[in-house]
Amino acid sequence: MKGTVLIIDDEPSICASLEFALENDYEVWSATDPEKGYDILEKEAVDLCLVDLKIGRESGINVLEKIKASHPQTAVVMITAYGTISSSVEALQKGAYSYLTKPLNMDELSAVIERAFQYQQLHKKVDYLTSELEKKYDRDGFFARSEAMNKVFKLMEKVKQVNTNVLITGESGTGKELVARSLHFSGVRSREHFEVVNCAAIPEQLLESELFGYEKGAFTGAVQAKKGKFEAAHKGTIFLDEIGDMPLSVQVKLLRVLQRKEVTRLGSNETLHLDVRVIAATNKDLKEEVSKGNFREDLYFRLNVIQIHLPPLRERMDDVPLLARHFIQTLNEELGLHIEGLTKKAEAALRNYAFPGNIRELRNIMESSMVIAEGSKIDEGDLPETVTGGKDQHVYSRENIGWSLKEVEKNHILRTLEHNSWHRRRTAEMLGVSERSLRDKIKLYELTPQKPAESAGGE
Repeated sequence: MKGTVLIIDDEPSICASLEFALENDYEVWSATDPEKGYDILEKEAVDLCLVDLKIGRESGINVLEKIKASHPQTAVVMITAYGTISSSVEALQKGAYSYLTKPLNMDELSAVIERAFQYQQLHKKVDYLTSELEKKYDRDGFFARSEAMNKVFKLMEKVKQVNTNVLITGESGTGKELVARSLHFSGVRSREHFEVVNCAAIPEQLLESELFGYEKGAFTGAVQAKKGKFEAAHKGTIFLDEIGDMPLSVQVKLLRVLQRKEVTRLGSNETLHLDVRVIAATNKDLKEEVSKGNFREDLYFRLNVIQIHLPPLRERMDDVPLLARHFIQTLNEELGLHIEGLTKKAEAALRNYAFPGNIRELRNIMESSMVIAEGSKIDEGDLPETVTGGKDQHVYSRENIGWSLKEVEKNHILRTLEHNSWHRRRTAEMLGVSERSLRDKIKLYELTPQKPAESAGGE
């Protein structure tokens, strides 16, 4: 992708000559007054500005300060025919990347621009890695000690140091993205970008452009070129979440990218070669989706080189107290609370709950319970009725011998819907699942609101 340069100089001839000199290597805009330059900065993604030290009555130093205040990531190179030591030092102190004097030496200018672009990319990478590596994506980040998760950890240890594609399966809320991040940030690509795409959250007409990028003018609304997620993940990892919801039309193009290891932006004829590790995740049975014609078999085999299956929380109940304590600690910091932990009754109630929304639901339960708790610890009465079995609620636990897991899930979703008067967003939040996942479950179990019973006396 070409870098983008904005020239702000009050001499039209300077703007024209610089545009002519740079347009083969960069995408170039120019403005003869600062206000027009600010407008361009708001509308376009500008990497670097060339700013004259004196623009009519306006000081270039003031323009520099305004640019850095509103667009701190944009590099600024000052140019002037009136170069002095004091003005160059002031410009650098105010955030300019470099300082050149007229008449400009084009070889020197090109070298400065290239160094500025390299510095920007390095700076962006350092910021990105600093923020990501502050998080903990090793084994301890999962807060698990169950045998079921130990098997997952052993497989992850083998997979993280290779570049093989991975398919992570499991119900909603089991921590699939955490596994993907751990594989990346503890593996051989940890110093490169980790890009996330939720295939279920992006409309079909936008998903292709999000994945593969587009050029300016490729379609209505494409006012500037945009790098796709695959391109951004070059040398790193792309995580395709909810891959089972990807439309067939996009699956075809994704398969081509994986086979050829190259991508072409929408509206472009230029092919970009890629080195990207693909980690995909789904809460659906992709084999079943293949048999139904909803998912391409060749894409399934391309993604499913190594499969990591995450067990639902109800199959790793030994991890519940550990996770609960972790959430209490982190939520105390986020919410400014001082909850010390769980009472024995509260812990027992959590251990006997089926958690259809898995870890995500447990976190939501901890948050709501912490907010309403009156004591220093969360007691059984602070937990939601869906957990403890309050009025008009069923307790779906390991004590319900003979119930299939589908029966547990179906009845729990129905009761939670009824509790929320069939408000789907509130129900999804309470269950710790996405609205789309909830909608799929309602369709799967053919759940419908029950009509109120007619009065005995008739009309």
